[in-house]
Amino acid sequence: MNNYRRILVTGAHGFLGHHIVPQLSRVFSCAEIVPVGSKEYNLMDRVSVKKMFSDIQPDAVVHLAAKSGGILDNRSYPADYFYDNLTINLAVFDEAFKSKVSKFLSLMGGCSYPANASSPIDESQMWQGFPQAESAGYSVAKKVMLVQSWAYRKQHGFNSVILIPGNVYGEWDNFNLEQAHVIPALLRRFIDAQQNGQTEIVAFGSGHPTRDFVYAGDVAKTIPWFLANYDSSDPVNISTGSKISIRELAEIIKRITDFKGGIVWDASHPDGQMNKIYDVSRLNHLGLSCSTPIHQGLLTTLQWFRKARETGEVRL
Repeated sequence: MNNYRRILVTGAHGFLGHHIVPQLSRVFSCAEIVPVGSKEYNLMDRVSVKKMFSDIQPDAVVHLAAKSGGILDNRSYPADYFYDNLTINLAVFDEAFKSKVSKFLSLMGGCSYPANASSPIDESQMWQGFPQAESAGYSVAKKVMLVQSWAYRKQHGFNSVILIPGNVYGEWDNFNLEQAHVIPALLRRFIDAQQNGQTEIVAFGSGHPTRDFVYAGDVAKTIPWFLANYDSSDPVNISTGSKISIRELAEIIKRITDFKGGIVWDASHPDGQMNKIYDVSRLNHLGLSCSTPIHQGLLTTLQWFRKARETGEVRL
């Protein structure tokens, strides 16, 4: 176990940050965990990024800050997603190197894999094609971190790790219907419909695509291990390796929300990639896994959302 003195976590107040920061505090109990968000430092501004490293002086960085959103938002604003994420990642990564941190760890999305990748998708397929067009601005910007990690390790010996979570869901997700991914979007639609006495909900797409959903708490538990033990620029998929169709997912959410109406599938909206399941052999070989059953994870997320909506904690 590395004896880190101070671990900087960017994007700490976001979705995954809420899950990862407590895990870092639990495992690295002797280290100071410094969570920062956009209110503390503007990561689009190189001067502010430099100040952040000067102020905090970390010896490890978990970089979670990103501009992220669902397929509709990505499709509408591809340039914003590309520019903002590229700007943030290039600056934070480079300043981490210049500040001589001992390890830099960041996450990218499985959407960075090629649109024609064959499931189960293993890490070797990353450079075999262009990502799905609907989210390419975001996913290509994140994909650049793999090149930056390789280049800085090769030229400078800088120790950085880039991990690839699957389709993550859980508490503190974004439930804004213009920006949400499929699970928070469906959860909110079913709950709203139930509260408003609607007889049906509209779900986007055909419902036929299959996905590999992973509970955020499971992803978070792997991060301290990678920070302590993994010293490679070879990416690792972090997911369950199991598949479920969007129709099956919708039926589970309908059941746990106790919605009695019907589901109308609006096929005028894009499905995205038809099948996207991740090969988790590399993760399992390291002795790690993500094992929370989808029903259990959804129920935990639903219970949190109901409470968070009452308190105003959830993003709507």
